[in-house]
Amino acid sequence: MRIAILGTGMVGETLGSKLVALGHEVRMGSRTADNPKAAAWVKKAGGKASQGTFADAAAFSELLFNCTLGAASLDVLKAAGAESLRGKVLVDVSNPLDFTKGMPPVLYTQPTDSLGEQLQRAFPDLKVVKTLNTMSCEVMVDPARVPGDHDVFVSGNDADAKARVKQLLSEGFGWKHIIDLGDLTTARGTEAFLPLWLRLWGSLRTGDFNIHVVKR
Repeated sequence: MRIAILGTGMVGETLGSKLVALGHEVRMGSRTADNPKAAAWVKKAGGKASQGTFADAAAFSELLFNCTLGAASLDVLKAAGAESLRGKVLVDVSNPLDFTKGMPPVLYTQPTDSLGEQLQRAFPDLKVVKTLNTMSCEVMVDPARVPGDHDVFVSGNDADAKARVKQLLSEGFGWKHIIDLGDLTTARGTEAFLPLWLRLWGSLRTGDFNIHVVKR
């Protein structure tokens, strides 16, 4: 499969490298075609990795991962181009974090909205699936690094798009416990978990943790 990674940070690099290792063709998109971080990743990731602008990556792809800062995500998708996004699945792993007042960041969305919903409203022909945003990037692609049972959540309006993403999560990344929360409004809950996740990270001094829902 041809997959676009939007964003050149640690999350994008980690996801991109895992997807290349799984045999997918992966293009990392950034604002410029010659982004040095993307070039370094391509050199490290190997022959199935490439780089380009956001528009290049979107046009190339069958499926996309949004790994950009939440505050920049809408502008990034606009740069990618609505026509190149039409009908495709966007796996949104980003969160609406405001870093302007220092650490820890706060959410800039209201309780009645989410970043996932904002992206879906702006691009109605895109199939947004929110997932993997409640953990570190290392755990995203290697859940076994956290011992025991733990969960990944999925939100989205399109059942087929969610099924496709769940298959990638289970067969590609190795997730055994996937909880489908329902439509994209449920992303409000997973995004709202971030303030707690950040404080757990500060207390535990590691990102190698996750949560597990226990049902009677």
